[in-house]
Amino acid sequence: MSPAIEFGEGEAHPLDDALLTAALLGAGLPEKAQRHLNLAAATYQNAEVAETHLLKARQEAPDHAAVLIGLYRFYFYKNRLEETLEIAQLCIRKAARDLGLREDWRLVSAHDAAFGDFGAMLPRFFLFSLKGYAYLNMRLGEMDEARAAVWKLLELDPTDKIGAKVLQGVLDRMGQDDDD
Repeated sequence: MSPAIEFGEGEAHPLDDALLTAALLGAGLPEKAQRHLNLAAATYQNAEVAETHLLKARQEAPDHAAVLIGLYRFYFYKNRLEETLEIAQLCIRKAARDLGLREDWRLVSAHDAAFGDFGAMLPRFFLFSLKGYAYLNMRLGEMDEARAAVWKLLELDPTDKIGAKVLQGVLDRMGQDDDD
């Protein structure tokens, strides 16, 4: 059974496709955690109840991608961006650990993993988590941090399968507005 973590309506975010697929990474989600993810999705409109279920899922499987993605999506769609950013950081660290990379994304280089292979799920999870991190920093007004993350994405994924150039374009336009 694939994890039920469908929250929100309509608004797209950088981690959507890859993270949903990446939830399949590290199979072995405990049944209790799966049940809480299902209940969180079913009670999404009642934020307090849904969050309680997500936190219980996290107690059962604190480092499982499906749980982290569920929390990310919940906080994102509830516009709780600081909490979303914290989860994005956890996702980056999890992906780095699972790939045997340095924990600090700034120290990761293109040859450290198969970042160019879009079918390689763990590197893809790392890249999409970093893209979410960049996007959230932009939304929170941390432009220097966002720019550093975007540059790292373009270094790791020079063919831009992840779509970091879109974020770079937004940052560039914002910089031009500052110059006017």
